[in-house]
Amino acid sequence: MPLPFLTADRSFEAASESPLPHDDRDRWRRPYRPGPWRVGGAALWLLFSSFVLFAAVLIALTGSVSSAGVILAVALAVIAAALRILRMGVWVSAHGLRQVGFLATRTVPWQRVVAVRTAQQPVRWLGLPRTVQGQALTLVRKDRAADGTAPLLTTHNLDFLNRPAAFDLAADTVEAWAGEYRRG
Repeated sequence: MPLPFLTADRSFEAASESPLPHDDRDRWRRPYRPGPWRVGGAALWLLFSSFVLFAAVLIALTGSVSSAGVILAVALAVIAAALRILRMGVWVSAHGLRQVGFLATRTVPWQRVVAVRTAQQPVRWLGLPRTVQGQALTLVRKDRAADGTAPLLTTHNLDFLNRPAAFDLAADTVEAWAGEYRRG
């Protein structure tokens, strides 16, 4: 009796070409995995929040409930920041392209997208003001100048630092999805 999952007698390419039954085009998806710098940073924030939560419990046990409430609120804010760091990135659906930042989210419908291109240009290193030469996935929109928008992905951001192959794969995937969704 053959099993429906990937087996040794079936090639990987054949399995990846068939759509999954739960594949929903209207669902927002990130076309790449979060990088080790992003996951490591969020893990450190969560570790810090565990110490703050422990401090809140100790403060509550010693008697000052209002101070424990303030420390609990700080811990919850740190947890929310860590989860937001993990959520940051580029998301794609049939509705458009969404760039999730730490404080803001921008969504561009496919009707406004002219092109999604990879370009060699100076990029910010880990989001800091320092720039280095690298590649960036840029979005060209109908309603804005080509150089007026921030890059979607770069080779030196938290997801792709020291991982050029992962950047190439993610950029190709976003470009392919943009081509498919703009046509369809």
